[in-house]
Amino acid sequence: MLDSSRERILSEVPDDALVLDIGGWGKPFPRADWVVDVKAYATRGLYGSEPGGDERFGPDTWVQRDICAAEPLPFDDAQFDFVVCSHTLEDVRDPVRVCAEIMRVGRAGYIEAPSRLEELSWDVHGPWVGWSHHHWLVEVLDGRLEFVFKPHVVHGRETHHFPDGFWETLAPDECVETLWWEGSFEARERLMADAPELDEYVSEFIAAELARRGFKPRRKWLS
Repeated sequence: MLDSSRERILSEVPDDALVLDIGGWGKPFPRADWVVDVKAYATRGLYGSEPGGDERFGPDTWVQRDICAAEPLPFDDAQFDFVVCSHTLEDVRDPVRVCAEIMRVGRAGYIEAPSRLEELSWDVHGPWVGWSHHHWLVEVLDGRLEFVFKPHVVHGRETHHFPDGFWETLAPDECVETLWWEGSFEARERLMADAPELDEYVSEFIAAELARRGFKPRRKWLS
């Protein structure tokens, strides 16, 4: 989570507010009173823990379940004052479904996901494009979350990903998309009608950003 976002949550969310962290297993948010994740409480913290004090949740307020399941989350409507969902939606099979549940159980919240700048960059954590386990390209547009399924073609066409060295030039806030919401928000999958539409969506974004930044690749792109 962005440092500035974490600090804002810790400073603005009242101490008596009930907070839920959805998908927090890898790096739990200690301010959360409840966490829901497919992984077990005892195995939490693969990537450490977000700063912010001692964990307020515990084994009794850790719900282990598939957040994309057809059944609703085991919480009442508007049960939580604030819902955090950070670096989770890009991982799951049905992020639109998860967003619907976020809005049902929460009154307000914060969502963070990798930006297209990061997810379409070569060599973020290996010799491929973006994160190998991510399924979606995520964009925030006028308060709306839009998901595009991450196509395999981005790994093989030089016009469909940012070149080696580009990711290292990004500032932390450029690597993510963030959404602060209250009441509700819109979330949808953008479906591409055909290959040319998908090619245009990816390649025009890549070309425009490289031109805007005057970026010169350090080595030849993949062909």
